[in-house]
Parts: sequence; structure tokens; C-alpha cells
Amino acid sequence: MGSSIQVSGVILAGGVSRRLERNKALERIGGRPLIERVIDRVAPLTSEVLVVVGSPEQAASLALPPEVRVVSDRYPDRGSLGGIFSGVDASAEPWSLVVACDMPFLNPELLCYLMEESSDVDAVIPRLGDKPEPLHALYSKACLGPMERMVQAGELKIAPLFEAVRVRYVGEETIDRIDPRHLSFFNINTEADLEEAHRLLGEVGCCRATLDPDVGGADNLSRASHLRG
Repeated sequence: MGSSIQVSGVILAGGVSRRLERNKALERIGGRPLIERVIDRVAPLTSEVLVVVGSPEQAASLALPPEVRVVSDRYPDRGSLGGIFSGVDASAEPWSLVVACDMPFLNPELLCYLMEESSDVDAVIPRLGDKPEPLHALYSKACLGPMERMVQAGELKIAPLFEAVRVRYVGEETIDRIDPRHLSFFNINTEADLEEAHRLLGEVGCCRATLDPDVGGADNLSRASHLRG
């Protein structure tokens, strides 16, 4: 497969963080806010970065760099599906790489692999066992119609979308090869998750390239440049 495609980066940051009871995008991991770590992972792979928020006030609290475009959720309080729709709809490119703001260990190689698998489909979705990972996925503009119909109908579960569009799943065997510990999908919802993130960041050895944004950066940037043509 492996076509060269133009991709926007969409970071979902409109969640309420009910369990953590504060804005998790601002939690510091390795001395840096989570949102900053995610932006740094997505930006080299994409032509633009959009951050989807629930309100302008929420955007102001994030203190985003000027090159990042802020998008307000078109359908507030409609869950992740509403946020995905808002980001993909606002993106300048035919494809959007969608991730959540609370994923500190995104793996650029896996994100690039999703782009390589985009030929002749509308979405590329990692799947662990029988569980899809819709907040670490690639969506085309072809998904917008089905997504909006679902949101307007009050159907906020994302899984039915995958029955309405052409999906290529990236299976666990492939994910194991690129990210053996599946840390790409680690996200932060609780104090225990924060503690685990700090512990993981302190580890040395296996998966260091996934844990440390500065390790393997040149290789990742080279591969991203190839994908973007």
C-alpha cells in the first residue's frame, strides 16, 4: 500500500476529566504538559495541528503555541465522536490523524504506519484483540457524513461508524512489532495513571524510543517527510 498522503493532526482536548477532577491536558509528565508532549509527537508528521476544545475558555487555559489551530467542538457534550467530527471537518487536509490529549507515549512509527495503510479506505483503525482504538486513528473526510448523522441522532458510540465506512484495521500482530508494550494507547484518567506514567517515563531499556520523545527523532522525521512527499 503505502501512498503519500497529506494529513492534518487533530488532538482532542475537550474532555471534562471527571475522574481526575482537573484538566489532564495540563498535567506535567517529564516536566512538560501532556498537551505539549502530544503536539510535539504529532506536528512533525502532519501539515497542521488542530486542538479541539469544548469552549474558548478551555483553549485559553492550554496556552497553545501560535501555530496550533484551535477548533471549538461543533457538538458540545456529544462525547469523543463529536470531537472527532469537529476536528476532521475543520482540517485542511483530506486525512486527519486523530489522537487524544492524554497519550504521553505516542509512537511516531506506528502513527506513520497508519498513514501508509490509507489506500482505498476511509479510515485506518488500530485494533487490540477485538477492541478498536478510535482515539488513535486515521480518518478521511469521507467519514464526515456518517459521523454527523450519528451525532445528530444521539448515537455517540463510535463503533457503529466502522460499519458505515470502509475501514482497514491494523491488528495486534503489527502493533506488537512496532510497539510491543502498547504504550501508544496508554492514556491518563486517574491519579494512578499519572503515577504509572511517571514510572514508565523513568524506565530504561525496552521501548525507550516510545518513552523518550528525543530518541529516534531523526529517523521518525525522515520517515514522516517521505510520507508527506
